[in-house]
Amino acid sequence: MKALARLIVGLVILDAAVTAPTLESINYDSETYDATLEDLDHLYNYENIPRGRAETEIATVVPSGNRELLTPPPQPEEAEEAEEEESTPRLIDGSSPQEPEFTGVLGPHTNEDFPTCLLCTCISTTVYCDDHELDAIPPLPKNTAYFYSRFNRIKKINKNDFASLNDLRRIDLTSNLISEIDEDAFRKLPQLRELILRDNKIRQLPELPTTLRFIDISNNRLGRKGIKQEAFKDMYDLHHLYLTDNNLDHIPLPLPENLRALHLQNNNILEMHEDTFCNVKNLTYIRKALEDIRLDGNPINLSKTPQAYMCLPRLPIGSLV
Repeated sequence: MKALARLIVGLVILDAAVTAPTLESINYDSETYDATLEDLDHLYNYENIPRGRAETEIATVVPSGNRELLTPPPQPEEAEEAEEEESTPRLIDGSSPQEPEFTGVLGPHTNEDFPTCLLCTCISTTVYCDDHELDAIPPLPKNTAYFYSRFNRIKKINKNDFASLNDLRRIDLTSNLISEIDEDAFRKLPQLRELILRDNKIRQLPELPTTLRFIDISNNRLGRKGIKQEAFKDMYDLHHLYLTDNNLDHIPLPLPENLRALHLQNNNILEMHEDTFCNVKNLTYIRKALEDIRLDGNPINLSKTPQAYMCLPRLPIGSLV
């Protein structure tokens, strides 16, 4: 029985071997199948083929055995970065809208987080903030030399409004609602030449820098104590002093020697002393610079103090009766 079983198994194996397909090595007939990418340019020489008779020849490049043809999928981190880049909009210059668009270019920001030079107009070292309904001095660029903020609603000038503005030469705050000025608002400005505060509600002047050449505080509410004693004494370069339309009852003395124009019309000045403009101890003294004095609109009779004008090149304008 064992021999019979072995015979049957042997016949089955023999039959399976006879019926199985013959394994033959695959023979590629193309002579150029083993060409590589670098050899393609040198396989054929087309220089000697006449025009019109050239034939197209095709070569097949041997595929690399372990070469992965498909691009691998992106890693999770790379995918997240790609999604983030696609989800973040970009401006033309590549910057993100969330980034500050005017960093430092348009000056400091106001209390409303708005650049001063976008709210106002900045030309070189001049800042124009006229007629913008401002209720406070906006932060100014460090190099500001000329500042105009006329026809606004500013009520107070604070100590730090002009702090560290060492190049500031002119301040014009005409036609605001200013009624209060901090004592140190202007004092530490080393280059200030012109201060214009006309048409406000100022009752008290703070200490002013001695560098001033032009002061206009007309049409305010300066009274008997509105100007400090000897406030203009050390202003050797002061040329124009305009204090019209206030409530002054006296001429602020002493006046700088180089003063050219003094306007005090429409105040409450009642009297004048002989030494207001002249030196009574030196009869030869002549005050050549002061040629423009306006006292009209005051309850004072200029004819009562003729000696007070003897040193002046021109008589003051005012009432003589």
